[in-house]
Amino acid sequence: MKSKDTFWDGIAVSYANRPISDMAAYEQTLERVVSHLTPQARVLELGCGTGSTALRLAPHAANILATDFSAGMIAQAEAREGADNVQFLRADVFDAGLDAGGFDIVMGFNLLHLIEDVPSTLARIHSLLAPGGLFISKTPCLAEPSLGWKFSLLKRLIPVMQWIGKAPYVKFESIAGLDRQVEAAGFRIIETGNYPVRPPNHFVVAERA
Repeated sequence: MKSKDTFWDGIAVSYANRPISDMAAYEQTLERVVSHLTPQARVLELGCGTGSTALRLAPHAANILATDFSAGMIAQAEAREGADNVQFLRADVFDAGLDAGGFDIVMGFNLLHLIEDVPSTLARIHSLLAPGGLFISKTPCLAEPSLGWKFSLLKRLIPVMQWIGKAPYVKFESIAGLDRQVEAAGFRIIETGNYPVRPPNHFVVAERA
């Protein structure tokens, strides 16, 4: 079985060249994110991948520190045409170099379903935010009953795919379950949406309480 570093490093080049699967949902997500940004905002992005979202959002924030634990992903991000207020860094959420209370906004897109210990991650995100700061995320929620047998089959196939190095860890979570975990970490949810609706990629804006 491949380590998570090896898996994401191995697909970094193809990931960078892959077209966005649902451009309308992506643009809708960016529109909602921008509505919460300010020209003074200090932003941290977790799991930035190849950096395209950080660069799209750069004009709307003071600065963005875009992080990913994959060296391959960060290399692809740094190869893009940059923005003066975006810095790419190989790090994960628990990196000691991230300052507690040092960010107005922490973002994590298509991330939480790939993390085994979500409660600890959310607690760490809470600590990284300044009082009143926002956590903005979007997470595929693949445990919704309405998704039917195809996703039930996928849930059974993923462990096999992981064993042969063709899939990362994936957590099947419901929308309600995800919202409960965010609130349990000390956040107040102020906005939600699903972009796209099916399968639901659940958008959450939550304020540090």
